[in-house]
Amino acid sequence: MKSIFLTLLACLAWSSNLLAQTSFFEGKTVRILVGFSPGGAYDLWARLIAQHMGKYVPGNPSFVVQNMTGGGSMVAANHIYNVAKPDGLTFGLITPALFIDQLAGTKEVQFDCSKLSYMGSPERTARIFYIRSDTPYKTLEDLRKAAEPPKCGATGAGTASFYWPQLLADTFGFKLNLVPGYQGAADVNLAIEKGEMQCWGGTVQAYFGSEPGRTWAKTGFVRVLAQGASKRDTRLPDVPTIWELMERHKTSEVTRGLAKVLLAPDDLGRPLFGPPGIPPDRMKVLRDGFVRMMNHPDVVTEAQKKGLEPGAVGGHELETLAKELVAQSPEVIQRMKKILEK
Repeated sequence: MKSIFLTLLACLAWSSNLLAQTSFFEGKTVRILVGFSPGGAYDLWARLIAQHMGKYVPGNPSFVVQNMTGGGSMVAANHIYNVAKPDGLTFGLITPALFIDQLAGTKEVQFDCSKLSYMGSPERTARIFYIRSDTPYKTLEDLRKAAEPPKCGATGAGTASFYWPQLLADTFGFKLNLVPGYQGAADVNLAIEKGEMQCWGGTVQAYFGSEPGRTWAKTGFVRVLAQGASKRDTRLPDVPTIWELMERHKTSEVTRGLAKVLLAPDDLGRPLFGPPGIPPDRMKVLRDGFVRMMNHPDVVTEAQKKGLEPGAVGGHELETLAKELVAQSPEVIQRMKKILEK
């Protein structure tokens, strides 16, 4: 009898909570602020999530996308942390590479990634570095012979598009002319097409999942020289990973440790988060809905048709990863600062 009573009580509590969340989200609009310009992988994911997410949240709220560019998505991240109300109606989709800026103590950082309210991530990512094929460089080692450092576009000085190429250059002994300030990958790729830039440090997911990467992969307009994942992507079987290259060059353990930390944001993928302090019951509803949405066959199929690679990471896991990321030794942080300052 007691167990039946407890079960009934739990069901009533669950029903009451569900009713409360339905009442809150009903008729509301949830904003997703994308830290980059339209056309890139972040924007594609945000619009796909906005299209479907309302069906998986009690009250069926509307989801809309707003692009808030600047500082390689720093503007959006700071806005979410300091301006957005903690009511579960405003979230950001930004590069987790900004968390490296937090570690380095960059003055523009006005957030703490360990305190954000994570809904989830639609996929994990993996770095690649590519260069126009009409340059004479077929390997990273060839870049050592460059009479003039190739120009590589970047979104912000603290983003992965900046520090990933710089990590490669420092580790393997060549120079790059890194040019930050672009609003997103689409803008850098346009500059590469025009010949204003020669190289870019992006992700394998964006390269194969959106234009012009998909076309370039077929035509050979650019050449991929390195990958950041632990294993080679099956679509790039002849491109070495940074870990293989470090083994070949007998790279020090300290540098390998630095590479591990700098590439850690890829485990966070494309985090979707709100400001600190969102009520736990609302976050649970949103997290549960996000996972259900990302696992629905129709959403998976639609994402794949767009060239995206769905693989949801839950909000609780993102929260744990973010806390682990900021817990680094002073030695690693000092090395990191040197990379970011170049």
